[in-house]
Amino acid sequence: MTKFGQSQPVRRVEDQRFITGQGRYTDDIALPGQAIGMMLRSPHAHARIAAIDTAAAKAAPGVLAVYTVADLKAAGIGSLPCTIPLKNRDGSLRADPPRPALADGMVRHVGDPVAFVVAETAAQARDAVELIEVDYDPLPAAARLATAMEAGQPQIWPEAPNNRVFDWEVGDKAKTDALFAQAAKVVKTTIENNRIIVASMEARVSLAAYDAAGGRFTLYVPTQGVWVQKKLLSKILGVEEAAIHVVTNDVGGGFGMKIFIYPEQVMTMFAARALGRPVKWTSDRAEAFLADTHGRANLTHAELALDKDNNFLALRTHNIADMGAYLSTYAPMIPTMAGTKVLSSVYRFQAVHARVEGVFTNTVPVDAYRGAGRPESNYIMERLIDQAARELGIDRAQLRRQNYIPVSAFPWTSAMGLTYDSGEFENTADTALKAIDWAGFEARRAEAKAHGRLRGIGMAYYLEATGGAPTERAEIRFTEDGWVEVYVGTQSTGQGHETAYTQIVAEQLGVDFDRVRILQGDSDAIPTGGGTGGARSLYSEGGAILKAKDAVIEKGKAVAADMLETAQGDIEFAAGRFTVAGTDRSAGIMDVAAEARKRDASLDTAADWQVQAITFPNGCHACEVEVDPATGITQVVRYVVADDMGRVINPTIVKGQIHGGVVQGIGQALYESVVYDDDGQLLTGTFTDYCMPRADNFPEIEVILCEVPCKTNPLGVKGAGEAGAVGSAPATMNALVDALAPAGITHVDMPATPQKVWDLLNGASALAAE
Repeated sequence: MTKFGQSQPVRRVEDQRFITGQGRYTDDIALPGQAIGMMLRSPHAHARIAAIDTAAAKAAPGVLAVYTVADLKAAGIGSLPCTIPLKNRDGSLRADPPRPALADGMVRHVGDPVAFVVAETAAQARDAVELIEVDYDPLPAAARLATAMEAGQPQIWPEAPNNRVFDWEVGDKAKTDALFAQAAKVVKTTIENNRIIVASMEARVSLAAYDAAGGRFTLYVPTQGVWVQKKLLSKILGVEEAAIHVVTNDVGGGFGMKIFIYPEQVMTMFAARALGRPVKWTSDRAEAFLADTHGRANLTHAELALDKDNNFLALRTHNIADMGAYLSTYAPMIPTMAGTKVLSSVYRFQAVHARVEGVFTNTVPVDAYRGAGRPESNYIMERLIDQAARELGIDRAQLRRQNYIPVSAFPWTSAMGLTYDSGEFENTADTALKAIDWAGFEARRAEAKAHGRLRGIGMAYYLEATGGAPTERAEIRFTEDGWVEVYVGTQSTGQGHETAYTQIVAEQLGVDFDRVRILQGDSDAIPTGGGTGGARSLYSEGGAILKAKDAVIEKGKAVAADMLETAQGDIEFAAGRFTVAGTDRSAGIMDVAAEARKRDASLDTAADWQVQAITFPNGCHACEVEVDPATGITQVVRYVVADDMGRVINPTIVKGQIHGGVVQGIGQALYESVVYDDDGQLLTGTFTDYCMPRADNFPEIEVILCEVPCKTNPLGVKGAGEAGAVGSAPATMNALVDALAPAGITHVDMPATPQKVWDLLNGASALAAE
């Protein structure tokens, strides 16, 4: 093991350029002659467009063009596709209404793009947008998820009667129903998973250029993988994939939201071709609230069946999932295939049945947000288990403990049909509970009570199932100036990929850590790639790097054999040197690479790796909170995570990822929520009204890494990008309910704002007084 090799807490190599201002984000790019694009967005949630008058805008100073949907239709521009086919329970296909880049006769949410202005400067474009006159005929809106499918609600799309997009199911319904029929105890709950803003630090940007001579676009855009953009935009614009070059440089946070295709990419490319000059659009924060995909937005009824000994028998869920006004790129997959696969979690269920209905509402589209369905499913499971323990009058930790899948049962096929290769769920949970001193909590509760505070403790065991593309690519090149360059098919959005990949390459090839360079985000330089999403990057790209490394070594042995005048079979490789077995005759890999170049026998190698199986990161979150009854303010006072990420390549990076995810989950639990009124107007359209958590809202987050190597990939890793967000919301809410239980409060929905908690406590006090 080298100083900078695998499993070492190496500082991130990326950070030097970031903290010195050398990062290069999309908005940092200014192409010669670029113009600025601005969107006109609908102020109505639902309205017909009777007429659009763009004459004044077109005549305004500096304006180059004003586009409406008529221009797109004339040019044969297609709709933004939803890429997820889905069949309803009856075998029919889900609704598939079009999503034009600009509204076509109707607007369906506040912020829906109506027209695109291109001008010489941002100020001129902004002024021109104000000059466009749109004659709207406002319509009633269906803005509430809970009621959108009810009779008499406004119809958003004719293709989706009663606003139902799909009605999907998975699992063994007959077996599940039979187990419920024989259950000794059935526990039921209805849970809201609130809608949230993604709020990445870097806003979205799209900068497009068009080379008329070559008939080729170049698109600079912050993404989570350039190949999705290249493939889908080629279909929308009606050109060959080879006619689009997509470039992603540094990305300031993605969280799922930057995977998707948006109208702004289409419009900048369309305008660049039409005008013959580059066009840039940059979102501001207010626009991001209206135009970026939102996350979560589910309403779920769940039931848990137990036998007389409190063993879990079956789980039954019915989820209503908000899709917003349009289907985003992957939207139907999130509450269905992505989310339900972990419903049975780490427990020994005999059967599970899940029904999911997707619903259109007059709101911003909803798609993947950190965890993409798995936080929602784990939230249901862990809140339901706590309720069961409360109703049964038994310890919450013990109820879980007796239902964990034991180590002796691996590999385990879950009730959802997935095979878990490894895990030590009971040991991992015990590690977290011991660290937070679960056994000594009652003394802390009593002390808080003496000071007029309500204290609670909660736990949540989560199971994550990674996802994403089934193949990944890596290419290793040796440069003449002594660098090892590695071209990867994933895309970092702040996770530390460059460092982790460099550690793998440095150890596996025995090269200098400081002479490894990771390259990503260029669809010309890297012909294929799976991108980043579903916590897939390390195990998929790591597998591709190892495969490419093996090929490099085999090529190197042939060259080294000639250099050392021996048979190739006598050459061994270790610690960066090719050695004749049983001798001290050897050559370093960089020398061998240089010799290979002289002989036109380069060591450069590309490899595609087929992902053999998804991985299952898991762990136990334990949270302790204190509530001030006078204000309703909930403070997280202690937080511990015991995480099994498989083998850990860089513990510092992993802990950082967990910290970030935990904060996002607690943010949803206590602070964040998108609120629309009945007319579909966004009431939380700025950070003045939408509460983002800050550093002083959190204690130190203690992370304990419990490494149980994964058995389905050569690195033994499981993935860390989403895990923190998967387990933190239920742990926090379970702790809060525990704090409020002495007041007779047994259920709280997210976000548990001070107002909500105060109202509950005062309502409970009023009832007690009666």
